[in-house]
Amino acid sequence: MPIYDFDCQNCKKRFELFMAYHEYGSRPIVCVHCGSDNVKRRLNRIRVTKSEDSRLESMTGDMSNLEGLENDPQALGRMMRKMGKEMGEELPPEFDDVVDRLEAGQSPEEIESALPDMGADGAGGGDDL
Repeated sequence: MPIYDFDCQNCKKRFELFMAYHEYGSRPIVCVHCGSDNVKRRLNRIRVTKSEDSRLESMTGDMSNLEGLENDPQALGRMMRKMGKEMGEELPPEFDDVVDRLEAGQSPEEIESALPDMGADGAGGGDDL
């Protein structure tokens, strides 16, 4: 049975209900906190799971023109942001900082000198940019 999320318009609290598909629309919905029937359904984000092959294909499809990226930090930043999203994994906050700096036009050398401790824990090594 799917879980449906609702917002109560009276007490302003959120709640969820388990209902069979055939019950939705025919079953009366009342707030589990205050009993009000003045509720609205919340629509949650939908996540689509991709296979690793599909994620790699999405990333490499735009990588056909890698030449010149070393001279275009903004394009490098855009590519890194897209790759980070396609990976579907939690990335460290430093990743976003580096990508933000690239997109702002800083060169990898400028970023490395501004963030000398980047990769000092052994995970990155220092030549990751």
